[in-house]
Amino acid sequence: MTTEIIAVLAIALVAIVLFATEKLRMDAVALLVLSGLAILGLVNPEQALSGFSNAATITVAAMFILAAGLQNSGALSGVGRLLGKAKSPFVFLLILFAVLAVIAPFVNNTAVVAVFMPIVIAATTSIGMSPSKALIPLSYVSQMAGVCTLVGTSTNLLVNAMAKDMGHPGFSMFEFTPLGLICMAAGCVYLLTIGRWLLPDSRATDPDEHYELGKYLTELRVMPESSLIGQSVGEAHLGEEFGVYVLELLRGDEKVWSPRSQVLQEGDVLLARGEWSDLDKLREGAGLELNTEFTLRRGDLKDVKQVITEIMIAPNSRAIGRTLSMIDPRWRHGATVLGIHRRGQVLRQKVRDVRLDVGDVLLVIMPEAEMGALRSDRNVIVLSERDAKKQSGWRAPFALLTMVLVIAVSAVGWVPIAITSLVGAVAMTLAGCLDADEVYDAIDWRIIILMAGLLPLGVAMSTSGAAEFLVNNTLGLVREFGPHVVLAVLYLMALLLTEFMSNAAAAVLLTPIGMSTAKMLDVDPTPFLIAVTFAASTSFSTPVGYQTNTMVYSAGGYRFIDFVKVGLPLNFIFWVIGTIAIPVFWPF
Repeated sequence: MTTEIIAVLAIALVAIVLFATEKLRMDAVALLVLSGLAILGLVNPEQALSGFSNAATITVAAMFILAAGLQNSGALSGVGRLLGKAKSPFVFLLILFAVLAVIAPFVNNTAVVAVFMPIVIAATTSIGMSPSKALIPLSYVSQMAGVCTLVGTSTNLLVNAMAKDMGHPGFSMFEFTPLGLICMAAGCVYLLTIGRWLLPDSRATDPDEHYELGKYLTELRVMPESSLIGQSVGEAHLGEEFGVYVLELLRGDEKVWSPRSQVLQEGDVLLARGEWSDLDKLREGAGLELNTEFTLRRGDLKDVKQVITEIMIAPNSRAIGRTLSMIDPRWRHGATVLGIHRRGQVLRQKVRDVRLDVGDVLLVIMPEAEMGALRSDRNVIVLSERDAKKQSGWRAPFALLTMVLVIAVSAVGWVPIAITSLVGAVAMTLAGCLDADEVYDAIDWRIIILMAGLLPLGVAMSTSGAAEFLVNNTLGLVREFGPHVVLAVLYLMALLLTEFMSNAAAAVLLTPIGMSTAKMLDVDPTPFLIAVTFAASTSFSTPVGYQTNTMVYSAGGYRFIDFVKVGLPLNFIFWVIGTIAIPVFWPF
């Protein structure tokens, strides 16, 4: 083992730990990896910066813009009406899967889930079906459909770009389609039968009850006429009577020690957690007032019709890592934040001091006139939306035609996909499907930086011999059982790695290993690259393994174990199908 191999493996190990623990943002980890490789001389300056000009990076950025153009133009507005025609949950899922099978292979699956989530929530509620029965399938099928084409996910493009850099001829637009369709068909059958039974049912007992995501954190101020004055939180039995739990007691700017035993005074602020309906009952019954100290208002909103809505922080939101007071004023839309909800964590900070993360849900009250602007905001996903009210006009068919031409021209090999997608993005912008500011907001820059920063790691693993070393000491142990067994082990490695770190990072680490494995066995590398692509692009067993899982985790009110119960068998199905079918379509 050389010092170069040791250095590359050390950097890769640190990256894996940082990705798995989420101590740093994934794009920051990628830049650290790039910096470490360059400083140690493991890649030259040209190789270090090559990721930023790579065709895969440019294509992914352009595809984000194309997806935003489709959404903004109203090209997908008819989907909600189509889903609303379903007469039963089974028919609803069939229609949903069919629509995703057409759209998701050509539109980034994160964008697909962002567009479809409010539509699915509204449609399921209207037919008396629990949204929790449809949101995990929405995430899973969007992933399944994404592996059917070269442009379906950023992972496909990333593996293709790395393979070309290592001497492989690369993949065509529809090369993944036969296996992808088989896997998607098997996955849909599973979700319509066994998986449907395993999914939780969080449907409200009253069909007309507003769909609530979970327990919100909010601030309630004790008013002069409050019945709580003179008694402690414990004596008031708020939990037993209202189902509301006081986490902290704020007096002035200080948190009061032992909040349950303190006698309440006028002006005290209760940091309370509970269902919004329960919090509202407590507010009215005990003479409290919402402590709207942090109000995102513009001008005087008296006599303006207000609406309450739930919005979720999107994966590419500029609000991630910021507190409410740090958010760009253009994002605010005259809204007042009433409460905040975060899955799997009890927040104990003032609402204005919480640093927002992907999947956080804000309950806001805002002018009804601002809802249109909020719906088109890429920073958030409106979950309580009932009618998108998109004005399609001529831009909707124009956006659809542009997308078709981008795919068709690159598929027949006339022009590379990086060029056609760029031209398509420019065409949609000039046509007004989205404006200049929305172009930049549409791109998930963390994914772009992640890809550009990690591509040099793949180069370093290949040129230093680190990939070959790993292969000899892992997959090499089962080489005597033949390439089929080695393929199964590699697929399993990719599945496990993807569940606990970024799928792009897993693909970067495993693509050189796939190439080195083929070299060790003296066979065609294509089957191993296909295995890495499919395994890294389909993460079902955890809510953190893929962005779409994280998005529906909050919106569906799921627990971590729900993804394990439903996703683990599906991962096993894909593993078995991949191990058997890959050598059939791409012989060793």
